Amino acid sequence: MRSWITSANPLAQLCVGLFALIGSYWIHDVRVGAVAFTVYAVAVLLFAPGWRFPLACLLFAGVAAATLVYSTWRLGGHDEVKAAGAGLRILVLAWPGSVAIGYVDPARLGDFLAQSMRLPARFIAAFSAALQRFADYGRAWTQLERARRVRGMGPTANPVSWVRHGGSMAFAMLVHALRGASQTAIAMDARGFASAHDRTWAEPANWSRLDRAVVLVSLALGLVAPIAALVL
Repeated sequence: MRSWITSANPLAQLCVGLFALIGSYWIHDVRVGAVAFTVYAVAVLLFAPGWRFPLACLLFAGVAAATLVYSTWRLGGHDEVKAAGAGLRILVLAWPGSVAIGYVDPARLGDFLAQSMRLPARFIAAFSAALQRFADYGRAWTQLERARRVRGMGPTANPVSWVRHGGSMAFAMLVHALRGASQTAIAMDARGFASAHDRTWAEPANWSRLDRAVVLVSLALGLVAPIAALVL
């Protein structure tokens, strides 16, 4: 079961975040939020291939939830229950979708958006290429930082050197992004992306039983909050 989310097609993966977003609108108190968050946590333990990435996504979502809890408590009459409910709503809204998006393959996403949803092929091809370039920036940053450290250009214990290092790395990444965008544009023009109208796709975009099962599981998870709001 831990390979379901990675084996499903990108549209089925995005349904996890979509139904979580819709279901979060029914979270108005702590009990409903706690039930929905617990169910999603169990689902992550059952279906996620690992725990580090979901935990990192939970950390970032928790920062957003903490800021909302504080602002709701501060501006909402110091009501701890109301503030906690608002924080749980943000966790249910953001955490499942961020975990699912992390396993989306940009190339497959472009195939399914163009073939299943019939979106404009030219826009989808450019969108998929941009996502693939964005995914490469993390690896480019790591390689560039290693090369700088080997050449003795890494930061020292001085905090000023860390600021200079971050600025130089940001400028180098900007140059890398502009160079990569130029190369991608030239390659796409050479392949007829600018003028072609009837486009074919290398990979088929078929919906399997696993994809339908992921959509049904996502729908069931999204219905947890509305059902809990009616029962509790």
